Amino acid sequence: MGVILDTSFLIEVERREREISRFVEGKEAEVFGISVITVAELLHGVHRADSKKRHLRRSAYVEKVIELFPIHAFDTAAARIYAALWADLAAKGLHIGAHDLIIGSTALSLGYSVATFNARHFGNIEGLKIEIPAL
Repeated sequence: MGVILDTSFLIEVERREREISRFVEGKEAEVFGISVITVAELLHGVHRADSKKRHLRRSAYVEKVIELFPIHAFDTAAARIYAALWADLAAKGLHIGAHDLIIGSTALSLGYSVATFNARHFGNIEGLKIEIPAL
């Protein structure tokens, strides 16, 4: 089993100046990774930094995350899951952001769970196991 680390989790780790190792502890046999969408969201945060100091700090953090974790692409298998979930959610009158749905679809296609602080959105994705990390 593996775990996709959601953007909300990685941002909270950075804000609280915590180590990801606290979440990983006891789960050493699991594979951890991030979605390519998470890379885009993190880089977006770098570009939105309101000071040079914050820009440099965020950039260093994001580059370290990119270096440390495998990045999972949004491929055809994930796209098929995404389309089915999107249609199912629409039929139920539910809407979650496209980015969260892509991350969730990627995790499902890999048989992974998602570590997130955004249970409200990810909890609407049928079949997806979500983990709320303790930091």
